[in-house]
Amino acid sequence: MDNQRFNPLSFAQDIWAAMKVLQKQIVALSAAILIASIGTGFWFSTVAPAWAEDYNRELLVGADFSGQVLTDNSFTKANLRESNFSGADLRGVSFFSANLDNANLSGADLRTTTLDTARFSRANLTNALLEGAFAFNAKFDGAIIDGADFTDVEMRQDAHDLLCKTAKGTNPVTGRKTRETLGCD
Repeated sequence: MDNQRFNPLSFAQDIWAAMKVLQKQIVALSAAILIASIGTGFWFSTVAPAWAEDYNRELLVGADFSGQVLTDNSFTKANLRESNFSGADLRGVSFFSANLDNANLSGADLRTTTLDTARFSRANLTNALLEGAFAFNAKFDGAIIDGADFTDVEMRQDAHDLLCKTAKGTNPVTGRKTRETLGCD
């Protein structure tokens, strides 16, 4: 066996040199991963389709979705009480059996949405576009619908009659009067 003594200074220098080599390798690997992810991200953002989010049965009380593009997302049976969807693009969204009590949907695009059995009690639907939505069994007790466009919306007669009691205004996007889109009078 050698009679070499342990030299702490030499050992520390060897460790330091090994760390420098490892650091360079980590930097090179990180750069390669970054470049690869940028290329992949670019491909996904320009070629791959956007996938819809699933918020089914979520507790989203007071959530802020204002101004967001949420097309084809699903909020089935979600609790969205007092949530803000003002100005949001909600085309094709499913709000089946969702709780939208006191929600702000002013200026939202709800065309072709599924609103069946959803609750819109005291919800703000001012200037909302609901054209072609399916709202059978939806509840609109106390909802504000000034300027909302209900063209071709399927709903129960009692909901229709309730909305006609307060319907007024003209939708700023379509130029249609709320009462006419509901077929009131």
